[in-house]
Order: sequence, then C-alpha cells, then structure tokens
Amino acid sequence: MSLTKIGPKHQVTIPKDAFRLLRLGVGDYLDAQVKGSVITLVPMKPVPRDQAWFHTPEWQQQEREADQAMARGDLSGPFASADELLRHLGKRRSRSKK
Repeated sequence: MSLTKIGPKHQVTIPKDAFRLLRLGVGDYLDAQVKGSVITLVPMKPVPRDQAWFHTPEWQQQEREADQAMARGDLSGPFASADELLRHLGKRRSRSKK
C-alpha cells in the first residue's frame, strides 16, 4: 500500500507502482467512485457524445444477439445489389407464411 497526500487544489499523486501497473498515462481520466468512506479511482476512457448510443445497455444487448446469430450461422448475403436483397427477403417471407 502506498500513501499519497491531497494537495492544495484537491489533487492526489498516484503512486508510481500503481501508475505503471495500470498502464496509466498523463491526461488519462479516472472516475472517482464513493462508497461509504472509501474513494475508488477507476481508469476510464471518455466516450464522444456522438458515439454514446453504442454504450447503452439496449445497444449492447443487440450486439450480443447479433454475435450469437453470427455464431449460429444465421446470416444472409452478402448481396451484389439491393434488388438481390429484396428477392432474398421475398423468398424468406413466402417460406415463413407456409
């Protein structure tokens, strides 16, 4: 365990061993989480606003479902044209009605 001190601007210095072990770099972000009287600093990568949708639980669930479908081989295509895709979808629809 390493001891660190809070500076005048509320700053703390991360001990060299922890810095190296976690592969931190100058300018990296840490999320300060408080539980009771314990502060935990967790390394974080900020997400640009225009990509935040990808990190929602709903999107991640859809990603898992897509990965599972690919693993099962539930894939179609690739298609050379939109017309070829539409023909394929029409055939699948007519099969599912039977």
